[in-house]
Amino acid sequence: MKQSEGTTKISVKDLDLFYGDKQALFNVSLDIQEKKVTALIGPSGCGKSTFLRTLNRMNDLIDGVKINGDIVIENEDIYKSNDVIKLRTKVGMVFQKPNLFPMSIYDNVAYGPRAQGIKSRKELNKIVEESLRGAAIWDEVKDRLKSSALGLSGGQQQRVCIARAIAMKPEVILMDEPTSALDPISTLKVEELIAQLKKDYTIVIVTHNMQQAARVSDKTAFFLSGEIIEYDVTNSVFSNPKDQRTEDYVTGRFG
Repeated sequence: MKQSEGTTKISVKDLDLFYGDKQALFNVSLDIQEKKVTALIGPSGCGKSTFLRTLNRMNDLIDGVKINGDIVIENEDIYKSNDVIKLRTKVGMVFQKPNLFPMSIYDNVAYGPRAQGIKSRKELNKIVEESLRGAAIWDEVKDRLKSSALGLSGGQQQRVCIARAIAMKPEVILMDEPTSALDPISTLKVEELIAQLKKDYTIVIVTHNMQQAARVSDKTAFFLSGEIIEYDVTNSVFSNPKDQRTEDYVTGRFG
C-alpha cells in the first residue's frame, strides 16, 4: 500500500481482535502519520470504530476481548505497557454524542487537569481558556463558564468535549463520528476546527460521511468486514481507488 512521506506517529502491525470466538479485525497493518488527519471509512459493522478504540485500549473495558499484534506509539508498544492512564492522557477521545458531565463548562474542561493533581486556580484558569480557545468556542462561552455545559447546543457541547480532550495535552485525538449527531452548520464548525487542530495534534476520525472524509483528511483507510482493503492519500482513495470494492463503496454502490 502506498504511503506518502511523513513522520509515523502510530504504527499498527498484524492486528487481530476477537470478541470471544468472533473475530472482528483481521491482520490490520497501517502507519498513522503525525499531525495529519487519518479518516477511517466503511459500512456499519466493518470494524472501523473497533479499530479506533484499540488505539487507546478502550476495548480493554469489554469482557472477552483478545488482541494479537502490535500497536506502537513513539517506540512504545501500548499493549505491552501497563500504564493505561498515561496512554489515555496521550491519546484523547471524542465520542459520537457529546458526553459532557452535569457540571459547569469550566468544571468540565478542568476535570482532567484536576484529576492529574493541578490545584492552582490560576493554572486551571489558563488551561480552561487555552483549551476552549483551541476548540474554537471561547468567544461563545467565556461569559457563561459557570453555567451548566448541558445548556449548550449539541454543536457547542461537542466542541467543549474537544476542549476537554485538549486540556489533557494529548498528542493524538481520536474522533468516533464526532458530527453524526450535529446539524450541518455545527458540522462545518467542527470540520473547520479539525483543520486547525492538526497543526498540533495527530487526528484519527471515524466517519460514515464520504464528503467529510474527503474534506478533512489527509489519508483514508477503507475497512470492510474487519480488514483494511485500501489505505492511501485521501484524494487517491476517492478519485483513483486501486481496489474495485473501494470504488464500489465510495461511489455509493453499497454501504
